[in-house]
Amino acid sequence: MNKTFKKNIGFLHLWLGLASGLIVFIVALTGSILVFEKEIDTFVNPEFYEVSSIGTKKLPVDLYVNAIRKKYAITELERIQTYQDPKRTVIISGTDADKNEQIFSVDPYTGKVLGQTTEKSRFFSVVLDLHRHLILGEAGKFITGCSCLIFVFLLISGLILWWPKKMKNLKQRLTVKWSASFKRVNWDFHSTFGFYSFLFLLTISLTGLTWSFKWFESGIYLFADGTIKKPSAKVENPTKVDPKLDKTYFYQNIFSKTDSIYKYTGDTQIRIPSDTINSIMVIKLNIEKSIPNISSMAYFDKYTGELLKIKSYESFSNGDKVRRLIYPIHTGSIYGYPTKILAFLVCLFAATLPITGLLIWLGKKKKK
Repeated sequence: MNKTFKKNIGFLHLWLGLASGLIVFIVALTGSILVFEKEIDTFVNPEFYEVSSIGTKKLPVDLYVNAIRKKYAITELERIQTYQDPKRTVIISGTDADKNEQIFSVDPYTGKVLGQTTEKSRFFSVVLDLHRHLILGEAGKFITGCSCLIFVFLLISGLILWWPKKMKNLKQRLTVKWSASFKRVNWDFHSTFGFYSFLFLLTISLTGLTWSFKWFESGIYLFADGTIKKPSAKVENPTKVDPKLDKTYFYQNIFSKTDSIYKYTGDTQIRIPSDTINSIMVIKLNIEKSIPNISSMAYFDKYTGELLKIKSYESFSNGDKVRRLIYPIHTGSIYGYPTKILAFLVCLFAATLPITGLLIWLGKKKKK
């Protein structure tokens, strides 16, 4: 390999690493925490996600949805999430008069509200905001996106710098000499484990770009569908004025109709639009599948509850199917706990890279 080329790569690797180090540390550390978000949150707040005792029959969701709207002055209902697991609570979210998103946990057997919180006050909402936006909105989203791009370059350039000149030195590059000085151990730790985690960190970084840049997501659809146009997930609502029909079991009927369409075992979520343009979208997750995030959709009139459209997973474009796999790949949930543990470890290691890289630079600077 050309000596000048490798020297230039080293120069860029150093200064780009120093420039993006703090952002990489924050994103990697928060990412490692988010890998086990569901498990941690359930463990810390079991009463919010699980009922104390399983009843004989679940109540129609409308009974406690309407009660919550009146008692807590919910002006806009947003989502109703139900689960197949008999131990799980129903999660309802909506906005109040102050435009705060309220989240309620309800016992589906008694209709009792077991917990209430705001979306902004949730620990993992803050962690996710820090992970994606640095709590700086769109500006933070752009900064994390650029840092992610830089990190992709750092991974590739790090592999180039790690690559031994002679294959007889390969064994040395594949091991950490723990008995050596701190300076040597630090260098080995940075480079050797960087090599072992290269493919995993590259995959996590590239999939993470989906949430930062529209052009990257468009590239997924261009590659899979041959067009950058993403199929719309919305269906226009035909009824423009509320006819004030009987809505005693409105949402429960929508759940029942969806279950009659998609007979597989799954968790179901109703999404209610705040405008009068779009219809209600129901997403039913197929938990019978070994790969997560396999869902089908059904659309219903916001005012009459009439079924408008069915969109099964099988009818999704290739681009939509690939896009739905991005999240489980990025979070490591693609194959359950084995890949989640792997994602947790490599993200935790990624958080150490700016620190060990800084120590390497300081060591060289001190030597000079």
